[in-house]
This record gives sequence, C-alpha cells and structure tokens, in this order.
Amino acid sequence: MATTTLKGIGVGLRSCHYPFLELEKPSIPWLEVLADNYFCAAGPSLQHLEKIVSIYPVTLHCVGMSLGSTDPLDTKYLKKLKSLIDLVKPQLVSDHLCWTSFAGQHFHELLPLPYTEEAVVHAANRIRIVQDLLQRKIMIENVSSYLSFSHSTLTEWDFLQAVADEADCLILLDINNIYVSSHNNHFDPLQYLAALSTKRIAQFHLAGYQEFETHLLDTHGAPVYPAVWKLFNDALEKFGPIPTSIEWDNNIPDFPKLLQEARHAQKIMGKYAITA
Repeated sequence: MATTTLKGIGVGLRSCHYPFLELEKPSIPWLEVLADNYFCAAGPSLQHLEKIVSIYPVTLHCVGMSLGSTDPLDTKYLKKLKSLIDLVKPQLVSDHLCWTSFAGQHFHELLPLPYTEEAVVHAANRIRIVQDLLQRKIMIENVSSYLSFSHSTLTEWDFLQAVADEADCLILLDINNIYVSSHNNHFDPLQYLAALSTKRIAQFHLAGYQEFETHLLDTHGAPVYPAVWKLFNDALEKFGPIPTSIEWDNNIPDFPKLLQEARHAQKIMGKYAITA
C-alpha cells in the first residue's frame, strides 16, 4: 500500500460545491480533484482550489495522460500536471489504464486496451516515463469495459496487476468499474479481487451506473448500487480500510447528499478499521 496520511472516505471536488465547502467546511477527511480542470495559470477555478487545499488534503485524478496510446506522451500536459502537483501537493496522483488519443486526436473517452503481454510492456514503459517526469509514483485505474478483444491473452485483472508490477506503480481500484465490467463481460468480480496484490492498492473508487437491457453504463450519475456496496465490502475484507472516494459527475446532487454516500461508505469501512 502507498505511504499516505489519507484515511476514510473522500469525495470528488466539483465546482458547484465550492461555496458550500468554503463557507461550511463540512467534515470530510479529503477531496479528489480532477486535475485537468485546473491546468491554468490563474483564474477563479484555481483561486477556489487554492482555498480548498488550505482546508482539506487532496488527491489529483487525471483523464488525459493516455497511458495506453501509441501517440508520444504529451509532455506539455505532463508539465502542466507537474506545476499543479507543486502547487497543491496532493497525497496521490492517478490516471486510467487506457488510451484517450490517437494520431493527435483526443476522444474524451476512456478506451480499454487489449490484454496482451505486448500491451503490458508498452503501457508500463510509458508509466515509468511519466513517474520519472513527475518524480513520484502514480496510481493506474481500471476502466469500465463493454466488450472484450478476441486477441487478448490475459484476464483484465492479470493485465492490471502485470502493468502495475512492471511499471512499479500503484493501483486505484474502481469497485464500480469492476462490477460494471463483470456484468458486461460475464466474469466473477470476486475472482478479480482475489487475483490482485494488496501491496499495490492505494485507493478505491465508488460510483453509480445506469442499467440498460443489454449492459450497464458507467455514468457517475447516481447513488452507489447495492451490488457495488457488497463488492466494496468484499474489497475491504481483503485489502483493509483503503482510502476511498465517491465519484459523482452527472446529475450532481447538493453536497449533503454526497456526505450521505460518504457516511454510508464509512460505516461499512468501520468494520475493517485497523486498531493498535
């Protein structure tokens, strides 16, 4: 597990909650910040962020590294990220084990990789370069998937573990994404958890999805579903009380609703608290 002072349940920082956080200072142990929203030299959003990091510890979560792409790594993006890291001093930094760009075009989607040994080496090499540039280990997050590649030679969980080991990086394990992918691709989510090494897991994610006749869609636009709460309990049983954040990006509720989700998660996590 990563060396961090984070504990308990955090929530994702969203701009609509700036006033509430700055004025009310609710009791929440930490916040997860979407780094890509703050790649600016100045402006209101950065001013709000500076106020908030003076109150709360934060992590930085990215969507633009495109760690699995065959495009060259975007050094301008990484320099902006490094400047933001220096400014807010996050506890942890993460992005997704996926690709988001090709031939210079950015798709604004988290696209899964084929699970092959070649892809392991490719992604791990890029992660090591990123870690050298940022001068710190990063976390890689498993994404939701809606299909499987016929030429994959590894399971998703073996692929995730192999990349983390090869790159010597950490894992942000998204519990909702495991459940969504397991439903869509017909595998046992408990087998996923059982295959991962405890030493790499540094953070969990929880979120809501949307149900369709043929699949589940990871929307981050609803409360956490009961099946995901159950899987969260299973993850805690194996890995212990890993710091966990609630993601809610669409149909964003008032902050007190997020607090309700966080408190429910904390109640579950409390059963696995480490005692001296």
